[in-house]
Amino acid sequence: MREHSQHEHDRGSRRGRWVFIAFAAIAGFFIIAEHRAHAIEYLPFLLLAACPLLHFFHGHGGHGGAGHGKEKGKDGPGA
Repeated sequence: MREHSQHEHDRGSRRGRWVFIAFAAIAGFFIIAEHRAHAIEYLPFLLLAACPLLHFFHGHGGHGGAGHGKEKGKDGPGA
């Protein structure tokens, strides 16, 4: 029995990923094309639902106020 190398496995998993992406894109196109009339009415609710999800998954890495806009030695407005 022939053993597969890691390189062959990586190439196969990449190919499978692209096949899945292509299938999902085609399926998404047909879902949108066939259900556009009654899917558009839910779009505002989807946008409202996206707000808390984006806030939750944003990561909050920028919070903390560690000197934002208070850099010393820089000439700027109000300096």
